[in-house]
Amino acid sequence: MAGQFEIFTDANSNVRFRLLAADGTVLAISTAFDDKRQAANAIMAVRECAGTGLIREVRSNPWTGQRAARNAPPSPVSQRRRHLPAV
Repeated sequence: MAGQFEIFTDANSNVRFRLLAADGTVLAISTAFDDKRQAANAIMAVRECAGTGLIREVRSNPWTGQRAARNAPPSPVSQRRRHLPAV
């Protein structure tokens, strides 16, 4: 059995979704959306990119939660954007 998405309303009346594994374990919870349509659109975006998404480790300072200063190569997305013409 495959996992599933659930759309729900949180305690602050915001619409969110969660991704559940086949055994019911919560794998992810979304940010808040204004309505169900926005949440459904976000689910579609997750479905489209999750299977092909790259894994990238981000190191952070455990005391501040900020990213550690290091010279990391730019992500593939930022490399593609560099080649787009200005509008």
